[in-house]
Amino acid sequence: MTDKQDLLFELGTEELPPLALNRLSRALADEFTAGLKEASLDFSELSFYATPRRLAIKASNCDTRQADREIMRRGPAVQAAFSDSGEPTKAAEGFARSCGTTVDQLSRDKSDKGEWLAFKMLEKGKSAQELLPAIAERALNRLPIPKRMRWGNSDAQFVRPAHWLLFMLGEKVVPCELLGISAGQQTFGHRFHHPQAITISSPNEYLSSLRDGHVIADPAERRALIRQQVSEAAESLNGSADMDEELLDEVNALVEWPVPIVAGFEDKFLEVPHEALIYTMKKNQKYFPVMTHSGQLMNHFITIANIESSNPDVIRDGNERVVRPRLADAMFFWQQDGKKKLEDHLETMKSVVFQQKLGSMYEKSARVSALASEIARLIQGDEALARRAGMLSRCDLMTEMVGEFAEMQGIMGRYQALRDGEPEELAIAMDEFYMPRFSGDQLPQTKTGIAISLAEKIDTLVGIFGIGMKPSGDKDPFALRRSALGALRILKEYQLELDLHDLLKKAIEQLSSQISEPDVQEQVYEFMLNRLRGIYTETGISSETFMAVAARRPGNIGDFDQRLKAVLEFQQLPEAEALAAANKRIGNILKKATGFNPSEPRESLFQQTEEIALNDRINEMTELVTPMLLSGDYQGTLKALAGLREPVDTFFDEVMVMTDDETIKANRLSLLTRLQHLFLQVADISHL
Repeated sequence: MTDKQDLLFELGTEELPPLALNRLSRALADEFTAGLKEASLDFSELSFYATPRRLAIKASNCDTRQADREIMRRGPAVQAAFSDSGEPTKAAEGFARSCGTTVDQLSRDKSDKGEWLAFKMLEKGKSAQELLPAIAERALNRLPIPKRMRWGNSDAQFVRPAHWLLFMLGEKVVPCELLGISAGQQTFGHRFHHPQAITISSPNEYLSSLRDGHVIADPAERRALIRQQVSEAAESLNGSADMDEELLDEVNALVEWPVPIVAGFEDKFLEVPHEALIYTMKKNQKYFPVMTHSGQLMNHFITIANIESSNPDVIRDGNERVVRPRLADAMFFWQQDGKKKLEDHLETMKSVVFQQKLGSMYEKSARVSALASEIARLIQGDEALARRAGMLSRCDLMTEMVGEFAEMQGIMGRYQALRDGEPEELAIAMDEFYMPRFSGDQLPQTKTGIAISLAEKIDTLVGIFGIGMKPSGDKDPFALRRSALGALRILKEYQLELDLHDLLKKAIEQLSSQISEPDVQEQVYEFMLNRLRGIYTETGISSETFMAVAARRPGNIGDFDQRLKAVLEFQQLPEAEALAAANKRIGNILKKATGFNPSEPRESLFQQTEEIALNDRINEMTELVTPMLLSGDYQGTLKALAGLREPVDTFFDEVMVMTDDETIKANRLSLLTRLQHLFLQVADISHL
């Protein structure tokens, strides 16, 4: 039985990039895990630790050496190893010598393919002390570091200069040198609270010894502590913290010994749109804003210091002093922008290029305005409001606020429109214009917002495709995939009575003089259809089910969704498989029927009872499902059509469609065409 010891590895460095710390620590754990497994060194659990100044792993109950193993070397085939008289050949003797033995001591290895001479030997396992240096070196070399740096006179390269290496198996140091540093059993505590070395006697002492040195090495524990500290500090102000998870990760990567500091700023800054203040606090300063319980920004924030100061007021004052100029800048931009209305920027937009071949921002807004007005009419919105909203939708890009805080686009438009005295729905639509901004983001809620958001995305798709700049590979500079997905989500989730083909055609008409590519409508439709397939695939819908509806190339995406649900329900019926196969057979027969022009089947030409019976059932079904189709009851339609299975099966069992009599054949083909049409009014189930 192999001895077990805990393994501890820690690399001490200069402060690591906070945004990369979590990725680096997990990658180190993954690479160590892979290396230990490849070396056949078992362990029970591997934990990873990380602070701004260290990356570490601990593998519990790690093997101290590899297990011995029996290996077998295969030599020449027995047929070639002995002469006809049974004497060993030179090949056999050479193989025996290479194994350090004689031919008579060799064994045989038999298989279905033949028999060979073989030599079995016991390979002694190597000690973990021998194997671990190479495992650690490979793990460090494989970390996801885009650009490595050198320091001092060393040739070593890492993301930041390395200063110490703690590497232990049990109570013994793993002797090696990595990144120009010799391994030892010393680590270092907090840069200010405990800068001196800390000797680790065994891996189990690691976390507690560092805690004594004012370092919480476990990132999960440190993150939970920061969350608790920030929440409690906000509660002390009778508020709640804006607990941004990404900000929490970043702050966690900046400190080893978190200490909360409550600070604030003057009330006057609350006149500025709160999103701008929150952005500068979170992104620029790494502060946690504090909100009232009703969700309004308070003039307080919480910062996490990396030091337990005897005079925390100094830290608080310093942070307040640093953030004040940034808040003052935001206030200045807000006040300056207030000297103009949104519509005052329209003239400026005439000189700002959207895309060289597609004209200025003003021209882009004019196209969006016209298309949005048409969409508003179709969804019973306010056409005039949508038209004006479309024209103003890009004006906030000309403001100083958005120039400084790009994330304020749309948000600034909403605030400025309200300040201009525009209708509330138009103001809200200025923000909704950009929705959804990312996957899973909320959709526009107002009809005006829906209209301008859809118009913007459709115009962009048609315009960029029209000048031959459609996405290729990972390149999508105009974010056309995002535009397509956003438009499809709006159409699908609101079940809008809009025809995508018509919207694309309208956008193309507006861009007719700029478009140079042929078949733009078909290209954009196909592009959006592929995105729609992705949306449904993520919910577990199969490609075959999707194509059953997509084959009809419907333009109403809300209607598409209803048809898809009907097909899913139809697939659960016992008749589904047989009817899908029958429709596939019908499709193949009709494809091969060259020169055939379908017409209404003539009852006088039916010769067999089976074709008469099928025709009668088709008549009954047509009368039954026509009102269902008119009301959009696709599930009821397909469920009713499932009743055709028996007459369809009997027809194909008994009736020869492709008979020599051309008149009879044409009549039977017309009957099948009529049958196929019944299903195609919902979906092409032959794809199932």
